[in-house]
Amino acid sequence: MSDFDAVVIGAGNAGLTAATTLQRAGLRTLLVERHTIPGGCATSFRRGRYEFEVALHQLSGVGSEGQEFSLRNLYEKLGVIDRLDFVEEHDLYRAVVPGEYDVTLPADWAAAVDVLSDAFPGNRDRVERFFQLVKDTTIWQMAAMRGMPVEQIDPNYFRQGLRPLSEVLDDHFDDPRIKAVLATYWTYAGQPPSRLAFQDLALMLFAYFEFKPWHIKGGSQAMSSAFLDSFLAAGGEVRFNTAVEAILAERGRTVGVRLDDGQEISARDVVSNASLPVTYAMLGDAVPTAVRDDLASRRVGVSGFVLHMGLDATPAELGFTTSTTFVNADLDDDRLFASWHTLEPARGICVSSYDVVPIGFAPLDATHVSLMTLQYADAWDKVSPGDYARTKFAYAETLLDLVEVITPGIRDAIEEVDVATPMTMSRYLGHPGGAIYGYDQDRTENWIFRNSERESHVPGLHLAGSWAGMGGFQTSLESGHRVARRLLRHKAA
Repeated sequence: MSDFDAVVIGAGNAGLTAATTLQRAGLRTLLVERHTIPGGCATSFRRGRYEFEVALHQLSGVGSEGQEFSLRNLYEKLGVIDRLDFVEEHDLYRAVVPGEYDVTLPADWAAAVDVLSDAFPGNRDRVERFFQLVKDTTIWQMAAMRGMPVEQIDPNYFRQGLRPLSEVLDDHFDDPRIKAVLATYWTYAGQPPSRLAFQDLALMLFAYFEFKPWHIKGGSQAMSSAFLDSFLAAGGEVRFNTAVEAILAERGRTVGVRLDDGQEISARDVVSNASLPVTYAMLGDAVPTAVRDDLASRRVGVSGFVLHMGLDATPAELGFTTSTTFVNADLDDDRLFASWHTLEPARGICVSSYDVVPIGFAPLDATHVSLMTLQYADAWDKVSPGDYARTKFAYAETLLDLVEVITPGIRDAIEEVDVATPMTMSRYLGHPGGAIYGYDQDRTENWIFRNSERESHVPGLHLAGSWAGMGGFQTSLESGHRVARRLLRHKAA
């Protein structure tokens, strides 16, 4: 057996930050990845003269130099800040429902109040009160997550935080249109306002308003490669095209891993960036009963359907004025959510135009655009292999029908195209159901009730990433770093 201090399973966002943190702290760390490159969701691929970003729509939390609690601080600690070139977006998003509204929300609290007041007259005071509640809820939630005693936390946080987002919006507004605009980011959590905890939407709004939305030149793959370079420069070892077949345990504690070629690697600590079902399956009979009971009570979350396009036209020629646009068929979020279990025409899409402020993925006379809608894997379970290609391209046409609302004639500019379904996500990520946020991010999955990241129930096994907490890029990057730091503290104790 070959000895390492730690083995990290999976070179996704959390795996990369965990491995880099451990290695730079002096632990001899092995990073194991079944693909040929690092990144997981944080990657890209080429089609013709275009590079297609796989998953990053907007990176939250980067912040400006010197801003506390920002991802920029994490990048500095892990030695990648000078390897990355960030591109700031000045709008959160453009939100469109045909015949109802077309509003572009700037990434600034005061400017957003002005825009919403102009679009929906008579709501200025209401928006200001709502934004203040967003700020207060987030600040107290962060204090609670960092261990502040309950008696020191504002009681209003406990009254409001876990309420459904829809109820809090109803408290503040009468016009369903302004409620829909303010709730637009709910798809980033995969749960409609009727099911999403208010504090989760508040945290997202706060992160994007305070720290701004960003992209990275070279896309998310540039970030993944930067972390890998820092890890290797610190003396880390990585094995690509290699899968972990089993997590080895003796007397209830991890002792290493067995690779798919049969080699056994000893390590006192194992950090898994794989999904929880896959991670515990690697443990076999060593899985505690409490873990089995917990997993049985959880619901695998939503996946996604993505249409990547290389367009032979500039963003201006296509009418794109902001990098991120949400287009919904109507104001019925619950109906949109229900449609994710079906193959009925797409009712809501997130449109990412990566060249409004270019990240280097398209020629100067062209643009790279992705259209995404969320979808559960069960929508595809009954599609036969023979019908798969026809079905996915027919469904992609329904996304194009929606985007034509804001960019008439976009079909005429298509030069390159690629389509990913929940089946694609499942095959590439190795996640049950192709889930992109882990488990369903409803209120039962809130960190207050479940914290898989803090407790795996198996000494020496550490869980990091979206399946152990909240989904998304920022939270996954922070998760890997946080788990590694906790591991280091325990070793030092």
